[in-house]
Amino acid sequence: MAAPLKCGAATITSETNMSLKKALSEVSPLILRVIAECPVSKARACDLVLPHRTVSTPVFMPVGTQGTLKGITVDQLEDLGCQICLGNTYHLGMRPGPELIEKASGLHGFMNWEGNLLTDSGGFQMVSLVELSEVTEEGVKFKSPYDGKEILLTPEKSIDIQNCLGSDIMMQLDDVVSSTVTGPRVEEAMHRSIRWLDRCIVANKHPDKQNLFAIIQGGLNAELRKQCLDEMTKRDVPGFAIGGLSGGEEKDDFWRMVTLSTDHLPREKPRYLMGVGYAVDLVVCVALGCDMFDCVFPTRTARFGSALVPWGSLQVKQKQYAKDFRPIDPECKCPTCKRHSRAYLHALFKSDTAAMHHVTIHNIAYQLTLMRSARQSVVEGRFPDFVRNFMRRMFPDRDKYPSWAVDALASVNITMD
Repeated sequence: MAAPLKCGAATITSETNMSLKKALSEVSPLILRVIAECPVSKARACDLVLPHRTVSTPVFMPVGTQGTLKGITVDQLEDLGCQICLGNTYHLGMRPGPELIEKASGLHGFMNWEGNLLTDSGGFQMVSLVELSEVTEEGVKFKSPYDGKEILLTPEKSIDIQNCLGSDIMMQLDDVVSSTVTGPRVEEAMHRSIRWLDRCIVANKHPDKQNLFAIIQGGLNAELRKQCLDEMTKRDVPGFAIGGLSGGEEKDDFWRMVTLSTDHLPREKPRYLMGVGYAVDLVVCVALGCDMFDCVFPTRTARFGSALVPWGSLQVKQKQYAKDFRPIDPECKCPTCKRHSRAYLHALFKSDTAAMHHVTIHNIAYQLTLMRSARQSVVEGRFPDFVRNFMRRMFPDRDKYPSWAVDALASVNITMD
């Protein structure tokens, strides 16, 4: 019998360990070039070379759950300069199903998208559909919200679906717990995520074409998160995500776990902070050393008539905009702001879903532009001034600066004086 080896508080056989080493020896189809680094903070500008396109970071990645962003076409997304967007393994695996998408030359061909794609593992549904799921060492048992059938999503199955989807970046299946959970369940999930990472690495049939990212877990426990970082970075996968945050925890806890993670992640690999989309959070976490972000926030809030602007948000459904013929943001260059007034959008929201479409375009443009501006400021050596100007415009009253953001920025030597 093969001698067992310790791995992430679990045992694996020597045969599995050999498979893991072989899989990790494959040349990754990803190159990260660090273009510039802020000499004051941890912010950096990188070129992330992926199979379909080079992505300029820091970058916000719009979420297209089922092969589309709600209310926006692929051509419009392309015109906005989007270089990478997301697909959801759980939902795409349920319908239309991986077999059909694989026949269409993967998700790129199915949605006719020439940019890059990142697919999540399906693991987040362990939290969002917790009443429908059960976690075991084998995987996650789900009851389909579509037809009630029981499904077992294992690390191997998650990777198999993502291989069929053909995404440029695949996420490991991790054991996800809410960021507000404490106690033994957090440690259990952290160790299981390490074990599942190894299974995902071995299961990847296309390591020469698809990049597998690990997801750092550990909740709000610094020691557990450090332990996870130590173990997962040993695997030398193409990139790393910071998971298990943005789930309702206190912001002071949030930023401390983010900066702990970036302190210990390798400089030469991309750092993806999952589920972050508020403008202040994005800017602060760029300062803390993160490269990639995603969130449904800009598209979801657009459907309720909330337009993102440098001073916060503008609620176009409010009566005060009924006779306001200015664009959402006079400085914005997006198609919506070039063509339509607040008054027009206000009227449209009462009668036509096209209003949601127009605000969605604006919100995606806002997020992409914000990250481009942050990148440019790093390249030009003026990132701290960029941050201060951003904060002054977002909060004209300095007494309203979020204390957590002030503390987080101060930790990387950016003061709000």
